Amino acid sequence: MSKGLTFYFVRHGETYLNRYGRMQGWANAPLTDEGIEVVHQSGKGLSKVKFDAVYTSDLQRTIDTANILLEENLYADGLEITPMKEFREVHFGFYEGLPAEEIWPKVMEEALIIHDLPAGSEPDIKTSLDLVKKYDPYHYAESYAEFWNRVESGLLILLNKHAATDQNILVVCHGMTIRNLLHGLVADFKETIPLDNASVSIVQYKDGHFKMTAYGKTDHFAKIAEKAGE
Repeated sequence: MSKGLTFYFVRHGETYLNRYGRMQGWANAPLTDEGIEVVHQSGKGLSKVKFDAVYTSDLQRTIDTANILLEENLYADGLEITPMKEFREVHFGFYEGLPAEEIWPKVMEEALIIHDLPAGSEPDIKTSLDLVKKYDPYHYAESYAEFWNRVESGLLILLNKHAATDQNILVVCHGMTIRNLLHGLVADFKETIPLDNASVSIVQYKDGHFKMTAYGKTDHFAKIAEKAGE
């Protein structure tokens, strides 16, 4: 029987920029106290998963999240975190740190007009990111192609290293990064719901095919929170 590979993609814990509704791509902010607690809960729910390698983006919020997850893991001895720039969130350029409510509505409205879609539809992420780059007066924001090429290069590094090992690989990165990884990997991926902080999405890779077995999973730590309140 051929061997495969399982990815556990975890979004970082809540940061202060998340809490304040700010654009957060390459900009970084510390985890909130509540964010830290939720990551601990997520880590407890994953405590019995034996990870063979751990990767993060090179932004501190993902490294901090990974460290907390490993604190709760029963098999973390000897595991080292490998930060990779390839797994950063999309770069929002000029708009980093600005209120998201001032940016996204304008982007979404134009994206819907471009594709002749009714209000309330989910606009194409490619168009949305390309518009952010267009609006950026310095054009430092990443286009979709720039973003995806970067993230895909990181994924190929992991596949080349871990394919056909039957290993469990933990990748702690960012909401949009994970969603675009899943969109690029899973043929029938149609999820539009944003990922919660510290949620887990699981993808199995075998014989050249990717299969998603969980998206934005939170029940593993929600039960712990409920038990603690009993």
